[in-house]
Amino acid sequence: MLVAFIDEYRARFGGVEPICRVLTEHDCKIAPSTYYAHHKRLQAPSARTVRDAELKPLIRQIFESDYRAYGARKVWRELHRQGHIVARCTVERLMRELGVTGAVRGKKVITTMADSSSVERAPDLLDRKFVAPAPNRCWVADFTHVSTWSGVVYVAFVVDTFSRRIVGWAAALSKETRLVLDALDMALWQRDRDEQPYQRGELTHHSDAGSQYTSFRLAGHLDAAGIAASIGSVGDAYDNALMESTIGLFKTELIKPRRPWKPPSQVELATAEWIEWYCHRRLHGEIGRNGWSVRVDHAGRRLRIPPRLLADPATQPVVELLDQGMVAPAAEERIDPVPRREAGRHRPPLDPVVHEMADCVEHPMPRS
Repeated sequence: MLVAFIDEYRARFGGVEPICRVLTEHDCKIAPSTYYAHHKRLQAPSARTVRDAELKPLIRQIFESDYRAYGARKVWRELHRQGHIVARCTVERLMRELGVTGAVRGKKVITTMADSSSVERAPDLLDRKFVAPAPNRCWVADFTHVSTWSGVVYVAFVVDTFSRRIVGWAAALSKETRLVLDALDMALWQRDRDEQPYQRGELTHHSDAGSQYTSFRLAGHLDAAGIAASIGSVGDAYDNALMESTIGLFKTELIKPRRPWKPPSQVELATAEWIEWYCHRRLHGEIGRNGWSVRVDHAGRRLRIPPRLLADPATQPVVELLDQGMVAPAAEERIDPVPRREAGRHRPPLDPVVHEMADCVEHPMPRS
């Protein structure tokens, strides 16, 4: 920059020396010899500059022709094989100047940092306490991706923290806000269908700080539905640990054992089958590793009740209330005498009959 300035004004101010003297007095130090040496190098480049200009196209060609996989060591050996004798340190320096690097195994460690200048978003209302006193009090949400031969499928989930039931899900070929809205709308529709709708002002929707969950569109949707929005901190998976655990089960039990996945529709159909099994037949540690039995009450509704409770005299009052389509709070307290511990620690499994009383009643069945 200084050399260009001197070139422009040297004729106006009487040569190079006066300009260099004034610049030096104003803390822009440059000697006349530096100026003349620069022009000399431009007129007669050094041997190193000439050699670098010859090697850079060769290095670029080797790097591009070998799948951009070679690092400095293999590029150096390939140059020697082609008859170009050069030092390895020279190859490393020129590759840095070219901005190329070889393929590295493993994942790059990327740390997500919070942006202090970002707009204000919903607070974290859970503080890692993934417990709820009743159904429809707290839902956690997140989505994941599944690779197929036809592209990537994104699957979103909504889980009720009381029973750990997947109350809503959606699959799409893009990870736009519409994906998480579809999962939330399915959860709301399913609770209405089960005749267990949420109450405005009681339900909290918790998620991570992804762009889909911090969008104005989802915030407006939650506000219109009377649902409180809760968002965890940036770059901390523990703030949405329950949802991360559920997605981990989804990948471990369904996605990984059945690879490869071909069309996206195969993933969607398999996910629907897995969720039906997960919610209705899978043994869950949170409810004492028990499954559910299905009984039909006098109103034609299907009731899911743990088999061991049917033969337990102590729980017969609750079973009778379920048969009548009612659940008394006093009965719930008798069945669940063990208090829940704070989140982040292992808590004792709840008695299965308290595993979401509201979910015991499913679709009405036709009467014969």
